[in-house]
Amino acid sequence: MVQDKFSKVAIYPGTFDPITNGHVDIIKRGSRIFDEIIVLVAYNPDKAALFTVEERMQMIGEALSEVK
Repeated sequence: MVQDKFSKVAIYPGTFDPITNGHVDIIKRGSRIFDEIIVLVAYNPDKAALFTVEERMQMIGEALSEVK
């Protein structure tokens, strides 16, 4: 997406381990307010994650495939 000085961009950070319906709902609602939402997948070496960052990114992509 090409941004101009009036674009509204949001950053949604989290571990998303795994992504939940609540996360998806927030992103869908945000997509009606913001021009772009950057979903930032955090890595915390102090926590035992269920999924790798790559697996979480894939799950997020699948869960949000209908969101434009």
